[in-house]
Amino acid sequence: MLDIKWIRENPQALDEALKKRGADPESAKLLALDEARRQHLTKLQEAQERRNAASKEIGKAMASGDKELAEKLKAEVSELKSFVQNGEAEERRHDAALNDALARIPNVPLDDVPEGADENDNVEVRKYGEPTRANWAREHFEIGEALGQMDFERAAKLSGSRFTVLSGQLARLERALGQFMLDLHTQEHGYTEVQPPLLVRDDAMFGTGQLPKFTEDLFRAGDDHWLIPTAEVSLTNLVREEILDGEKLPLRFTALTPCFRSEAGSAGRDTRGMLRQHQFYKVELVSITDAESAIDEHERMTACAETVLKKLDLPFRTMVLCTGDMGFGARKTYDLEVWLPGQNAYREISSCSVCGDFQGRRMNARYRVAGEKQTRFVHTLNGSGTAVGRALIAVLENYQNEDGSVTIPSALKPYMGGLEKIEALED
Repeated sequence: MLDIKWIRENPQALDEALKKRGADPESAKLLALDEARRQHLTKLQEAQERRNAASKEIGKAMASGDKELAEKLKAEVSELKSFVQNGEAEERRHDAALNDALARIPNVPLDDVPEGADENDNVEVRKYGEPTRANWAREHFEIGEALGQMDFERAAKLSGSRFTVLSGQLARLERALGQFMLDLHTQEHGYTEVQPPLLVRDDAMFGTGQLPKFTEDLFRAGDDHWLIPTAEVSLTNLVREEILDGEKLPLRFTALTPCFRSEAGSAGRDTRGMLRQHQFYKVELVSITDAESAIDEHERMTACAETVLKKLDLPFRTMVLCTGDMGFGARKTYDLEVWLPGQNAYREISSCSVCGDFQGRRMNARYRVAGEKQTRFVHTLNGSGTAVGRALIAVLENYQNEDGSVTIPSALKPYMGGLEKIEALED
């Protein structure tokens, strides 16, 4: 959520930022709501001050024996009391209207984010490895089905489309990938492993920006909970409504969890295979920092995610997203796109974003700087370190052999009991 004070002082900057994102200007609407609220507060304050003054005047009138004036003042106080009580309810309505409007405004991009309309305007920052493609290369679902360990038909019987049943060594390979990533981030990158709830309440979804704008992308679980679309929600909200010691920042959390997404806007896209699922595993990275450290932390987090792909020796490229392709809460985002020979294309496997104090403000999460009386809102970052299902896809396609087997990457062999390759199940 943006600061209304900043918008009040920089309305043109907000509208220019929204234009870069491909959105309509909003400053006039927000300032009108803000002005109506402020005018009402002024009237409320004046009424309260007059009420206090009139109450004192009643005592003076009674002391002087002027009962007529005293009764007149009592009537005025009663009327002002009613106005203040009704005005407090009106104040809450003004606050709700302004906060609801602010909650739907996306974050302001950093100055170095390239301007553009969509993914075609994203800019390559660096590349690792050389993409190769044999003329016999197959897509991951062809490989998995031929191995007899990836079953979409049975998954559809259980749950419908966009679900998968993995079995045998492919199920173990997915588990190995998740464990490998967790060990890397906790042992080498300094993240604290967390096992968070998968069900969260409305205020947690609001804190990270999923609500109210993206309801259709979520799965509701009863009247009071939502299934998390990413562990970012649980991990970031660990600090909601807290005041942290600035000297103990940054906090770095990681978690391996299932994630649940309705894919409401993805009709007809990636309908075959595991690329776009309603349920998938992901290792999430979250950092809670002060204002001064956030940009450097963004580079660090992105490097941590890149290390996963380097250790798996998967070709990838790092892209900085343009203004029109960034997520709602991000100020700047790097996407890691892994090479998939079966598709003959790069596909996103990780997204690392710096959000400024956008989420901190929504969560009322703050930190205290030594020697300062005022607290500041925390700055937050989140990233995939990485999407486990997509890493499985990348391993299958990049380590496939012409005979249909899949070689196990060296980094995963300790997690696979020393297994060298996955081969088709015998009948």
